[in-house]
Amino acid sequence: MSQTINIDPAIREQATEFVELRRRIHAHPELGFEELETSRLVSERLKAWGYEVTEGVGGTGVVGRLKVGDGPRSIGIRADMDALPIIEDTGLPYASQVHGKMHACGHDGHTAILLAAARYFAETRRFDGTLNLIFQPAEEGMGGAVRMMEDGLFERFPCDAVYALHNAPGVPVGYFVVQSGAMMASADLVTITLSGEGMHGAMPHLGRDPVVAAASIVMALQTIMSRNVSPAESAVVTVGAIQAGTAHNVVPSTATILMTVRTLNNGVQQLIETRLREIVESQARSFGVTAHIDYQAVTRVLINTEKETAQARQAIARVVGANNILPMPPGMMGSEDFSWMLEKVPGCYVALGNGATGHGSCMIHNPGYDFNDQALPIGAGYWAALVEQYLSV
Repeated sequence: MSQTINIDPAIREQATEFVELRRRIHAHPELGFEELETSRLVSERLKAWGYEVTEGVGGTGVVGRLKVGDGPRSIGIRADMDALPIIEDTGLPYASQVHGKMHACGHDGHTAILLAAARYFAETRRFDGTLNLIFQPAEEGMGGAVRMMEDGLFERFPCDAVYALHNAPGVPVGYFVVQSGAMMASADLVTITLSGEGMHGAMPHLGRDPVVAAASIVMALQTIMSRNVSPAESAVVTVGAIQAGTAHNVVPSTATILMTVRTLNNGVQQLIETRLREIVESQARSFGVTAHIDYQAVTRVLINTEKETAQARQAIARVVGANNILPMPPGMMGSEDFSWMLEKVPGCYVALGNGATGHGSCMIHNPGYDFNDQALPIGAGYWAALVEQYLSV
């Protein structure tokens, strides 16, 4: 680790303990809303360190509250806990012991980072105000952030600002990625079901073919980006699957189109939904079939607020130096349900370098991925700097 990185000695000295904890979580992955053992581990540690702990927030979520002094300000820090339905192929001694489940996105690292910071805060208490540590379930497309908010997260645990981080493979350890404004894309999942009338393939004129309608719709949807969205905007309209029929010589009665839509602008997100509905419905009518559109907004555009981003940059600079802060690369359209929290409370989401080569460079959601433990104390150091700065005595 570079000598230019400034981390409190207490965090450095305890890093090995939390690396072991991270690997323990990695070996026992749990999917969204199933994080019973992970939540129990988090709760036990927080209680032992003197936090006021509330379990079962939004299902399996945990919130640890620590109030120091009588300062009126409060801050929230979120870590996600869920794993993915992926078969691990790392060969690591601490690889997943649960077949078909894997921490392939580094949420084990995020949880361990926040626990390392939690212990530091409990032992040092060098702040004045209220600290809310939010351990969220079901980030991976299952709406864990919304569930916690529906369970009164910010009413029960008020926060003046809320922050989160995510590891970033391909970015060197010791670097952060952050910017004000749009940081992550919205993500909508769209399922289009076309219903026609099945018929023998030798007599297609006697039926109403949903497959031909689906083919026309897929092509027509490409005009949304080329003719409706400004070239200055970033957006993606992707058809991931077309499902129809089981035989060579049968016109099926239904066809299904599976899609994702991603944007970096909420207005563009609405424009695309409107045009998609218009195109699908008009195309379906022209082929004599009916269309049902299930349009689900999984995440919103993640927008870092200016003031809170400035706070994050200042804290990062204290840990790794201002030269180690990078802007978000263009064309990155990943999504995060932390965006829902940022629509409710101002805050900032940052990316923590996981390694540009070797062990840390394997992309997330890959069977060969692993969180880079060298990044763990850096992440904890960032949380320490941010909280002490935000809730300064």
